Amino acid sequence: MQQAQTATKPASAAADAGNAGNAGGPVAAVSAAVDSVLSRGLNVRHIRFMALGSAIGTGLFYGSASAIQKAGPAVLFAYMIGGAAVFMVMRALGEMAVRHPVSGSFGQYASRYLGPLAGFVTGWTYVFEMAIVAIADVTAFSIYMGFWFPGVERWVWVLAIIFFLAALNLLSVKVFGELEFWFSLIKVAAIIAMIAGGAAIIVFGFQTGGATVAPGLGNLVEHGGLFPNGFEGLLASFAVVMFAFGGVETLGITAGEAADPKKVIPKAVNTVPVRVLLFYVLTLGVLMSLFPWDEIGSNGSPFVQIFSSLGIPAAPHILNAVVITAALSAVNSDIFGAGRILFGLARQGHAPASFGKVSRHGVPWMTVVMMTGILLVGVVLNAVIPEDVFLLIASIATFATVWVWAMILASHVAMKREIARKGLPASEFPSPWWPAASVLTIAFMALVIVILGAFEDTRVALYVGAVWLGLLVLAYRLWVRGHGRARAELADETAQLPQVPAGR
Repeated sequence: MQQAQTATKPASAAADAGNAGNAGGPVAAVSAAVDSVLSRGLNVRHIRFMALGSAIGTGLFYGSASAIQKAGPAVLFAYMIGGAAVFMVMRALGEMAVRHPVSGSFGQYASRYLGPLAGFVTGWTYVFEMAIVAIADVTAFSIYMGFWFPGVERWVWVLAIIFFLAALNLLSVKVFGELEFWFSLIKVAAIIAMIAGGAAIIVFGFQTGGATVAPGLGNLVEHGGLFPNGFEGLLASFAVVMFAFGGVETLGITAGEAADPKKVIPKAVNTVPVRVLLFYVLTLGVLMSLFPWDEIGSNGSPFVQIFSSLGIPAAPHILNAVVITAALSAVNSDIFGAGRILFGLARQGHAPASFGKVSRHGVPWMTVVMMTGILLVGVVLNAVIPEDVFLLIASIATFATVWVWAMILASHVAMKREIARKGLPASEFPSPWWPAASVLTIAFMALVIVILGAFEDTRVALYVGAVWLGLLVLAYRLWVRGHGRARAELADETAQLPQVPAGR
């Protein structure tokens, strides 16, 4: 807590140094202040559920039907492969977060180890990703509320939820953490209930409501086999599968506001990826055992089908409450994540200085205001976006997500090389199977980008992504000056461990 209490002075000192035009001082002073001006109010319970909940949202409750239609039962393999890749990204991010617990997270890491341009592009691409997903989520929220209140215009709900969540995010990071904990807990409880109930139906052989065939594991192979759409269908599903996992990187952003980063980050990283993988694989495995894969999503949400099959009369209302919670949780995390990255960008000279201002509660309030402004676009879009726009939004978000993940991995590789070259203390939370796993994961991320361009319904995401990256490079060349052109200077908080013998 001493670090938080002394925040104001370094921050102002950094500003003074920047105004004075000191070539070397601003970077060090500003970077040192990045993680100290924010309040450290997140404990392991908050962070663990935030990271878990951020990957359980629209991609699972809505997008899973699209992924199943593309790959059939083989989508289970897609989630396993994608989950393994995400785990390696999380371990790489976790190693860097424990070494450098800053709120700018992977934007700062890219700037430090790959250069300021890489940091600029990575940070703003993540903000772009969060903005797209958040707009989709507030739109989804308005549609969900329309189920209960069909007479109320959608834009009313959009406005209400935007200002409600913005107000909560302005209070304190602890309020945000508590809110996200309960949102995530509701989602996780609902998924566990669906897995348990569906498994009971399969084991005892009950006939499910609305099903044309008896439930059982045979449904995974009796309707065209495991790969009904071939290997091509499996590849096509990755556009939606990787979108579903997007958001887990928010965990790295929490490092700057974690009460004890060296304790909570490893615990969260080690438990969340496995849990997320199990939730996706088990839930969809049960779903496709209850219903033939080609019937899933054809008559509404796949999760309505599960609840209805359990014989619960109020199934649609229960599901609606769950998906509303999922949408609230997703928007809440989007505001938090994008805001903290913008805060880090401002401190690096990669965004307007106003985004680096902190309220008396230790919250970067201008970033919350900006995200609120972006979300107001949803007030207009929710009335004109057709239902089939989900795949387009998911594809664009997938491009941005995979790009950020690739930059996290590249930053990690550069950091590991620097550690070896300079003989720095070994990491306290090293990524496993180095370097083979990191190289394979980077190759997989490149494959996902290629897949987006290979299929016509997702190809536009590649065009949008290329234009976005081009605009960012242009913006960097035109507007970033001074210390924004220097690599970030991050304090290495690694404990001085015993020297590792050569060859280890």
